Amino acid sequence: MQLTSINSYYLTCGKSEGSTELNAFDGALLNAKIGNMNLLKVSSICPPHCNELIEITLKKGQLLPVAYAHLKSSDSGKLISSAVAIAFPKDKNECGVIMEFSMFGPKEYAEKKVREMAIEALELRKLELLEIKSISIEHCVKNCGCTFAAVVLHKEKHAR
Repeated sequence: MQLTSINSYYLTCGKSEGSTELNAFDGALLNAKIGNMNLLKVSSICPPHCNELIEITLKKGQLLPVAYAHLKSSDSGKLISSAVAIAFPKDKNECGVIMEFSMFGPKEYAEKKVREMAIEALELRKLELLEIKSISIEHCVKNCGCTFAAVVLHKEKHAR
């Protein structure tokens, strides 16, 4: 998939417990509704003119470009959080900037921090902020837990 063909994005998050941290990560992907995909981790750019998808249709096993944050832990009783944010510039011909962040602690702080990071990234590019989209999730670890937050970049056939 070429980056230039991407015309939409989808915010998603998930959490899970598992018998191992890797199983918890797998469960978090399933909870985020992208567990049966081959994720291609991308850096932090959202192409110009992308539209937000409220739901997404994917084929099992497809390659899926994703910018994501995750945190796995086997520290029982710990609160873990993951968040992603996209800062969009006023100039719609410019790229949006995606930031990812995970931490031990509440999702509200993780989301606040990742939004600040996205604003700073846009400022580094000397672009004016139009809006920010973000999502976060938290989980209290029982045995082996994982949180996962992502921006899925996608080619939608009938993008708005």
